[in-house]
Amino acid sequence: MLVAYLQLATSMALVGVNVAVAKLLAGALPVAMIVGLRCLLACVVLWPLARARDGQLRLPPATLANLAAQALLGTLLYNTALLAGLRHTTALEAGLVLATLPAVIALGSALWLRERLAPRQWAAAALAASGMGALTLASGAQGAANGGGSLFGNALVFLAVCGEAAYVLLAKRISGRVPVITASFWMQAFSTLMLLPFCLPVLASAAALGQPMISGLLVFHSLTASVLCLLLWYQGLLRAPAGVAGVFCALLPASAALVAVLVLGETFRPLHGAGLALMLGSIGLATWPRRKR
Repeated sequence: MLVAYLQLATSMALVGVNVAVAKLLAGALPVAMIVGLRCLLACVVLWPLARARDGQLRLPPATLANLAAQALLGTLLYNTALLAGLRHTTALEAGLVLATLPAVIALGSALWLRERLAPRQWAAAALAASGMGALTLASGAQGAANGGGSLFGNALVFLAVCGEAAYVLLAKRISGRVPVITASFWMQAFSTLMLLPFCLPVLASAAALGQPMISGLLVFHSLTASVLCLLLWYQGLLRAPAGVAGVFCALLPASAALVAVLVLGETFRPLHGAGLALMLGSIGLATWPRRKR
């Protein structure tokens, strides 16, 4: 069980670290180029893995349509909005906004899938909203001109959260019927095709990949965020209960904040601390396993 917990923790920590990596990439390359190359590299890695582990890559048309919708919302919208938001806000605040994901998924389940939410899930949504309020105050107090975040940038990151939540809800339709690696390959392939018209006009910007640091960050971002995090998460879920696994989501904002402060030199203020505490409380309420009667 310890190995499973380590896999889950590593997966979420890498997701948080990639917020800072995405921040650096967004300052050097167009958003469409970053997302397009990330999806293409992920396809190159996932295709042989899917063939070796799952064998047949053919899927029913209805399943492919669902995966295309997941690619549009969970890959294209999520990554584009996140990278665009990181151009206007800090990696620290972006990581805290991403921590609203469990609460947004819970609300989406209630509004879209008509699932009944437990009182603690409503409380989790309230804590997440309070955490967003603390970030809004922090952004307003500092201002983007003083090296802080911005309301516009945080709103774009929250749009990314909504896209990822829609992806999770769509995934419930085909859960258990499609192998994870095969589904991931098709989502990355659909995303690459969707992004191609946007990548061609900015093809000249690929010259920035001649810098070893930029190309290295892009490869790291692609292989960890699109492949390694996925494999570690689902491998950990094979042993750890899903409810307990969700608690490890708390490592996302924590690792994003740590890297933003130590590596990017961003300032951690008291309002950020209040927002982080509220977000961690929201994640705990939304993901803590239910007590069996």
